[in-house]
Amino acid sequence: MKKLECKQFLPLSLEEAWAYFSSPANLNEITPDDMSFEITSGNEHQFYEGMFITYKVAPLLGIKLNWVTEITKIKPGSFFIDEQRMGPYNIWHHEHHFVEKDGGVEMTDLLWYDVGMGPIGKLAEAVFVDQKVKSIFDYRYKKLEQLFGTSHKMDQSLVH
Repeated sequence: MKKLECKQFLPLSLEEAWAYFSSPANLNEITPDDMSFEITSGNEHQFYEGMFITYKVAPLLGIKLNWVTEITKIKPGSFFIDEQRMGPYNIWHHEHHFVEKDGGVEMTDLLWYDVGMGPIGKLAEAVFVDQKVKSIFDYRYKKLEQLFGTSHKMDQSLVH
């Protein structure tokens, strides 16, 4: 299983950051265009525990896949967790943490993922999945910087 950790400072109040990131309707705005990301249900409300969100996404070669995530845990203003229930990964556990800091919010993403499929999956991760996951978070960082500005450099690490 792989772990990706990303930190980004946003010059927003905690309330503003929470309102933006806990709304599924904003996911498309911070997802790369080449993923052909489309929410098919679950974008009408703020997150709540037990909420399912369904998507169509094309992570590779333009091939559209169904993806279902569940919001499994929320501590309002502090963190939420989404986990894949159906999609391209064997394991996808994504934690979003928010902490007031230096007149803004430090946002930390912790992602654990695994493609599964034994040696073939490990090869796929090494050849293109790890880079694709990293590029999604790189895109998100730049997009959030465009939308909100920033004054701190993002820390990002991929642990094998």
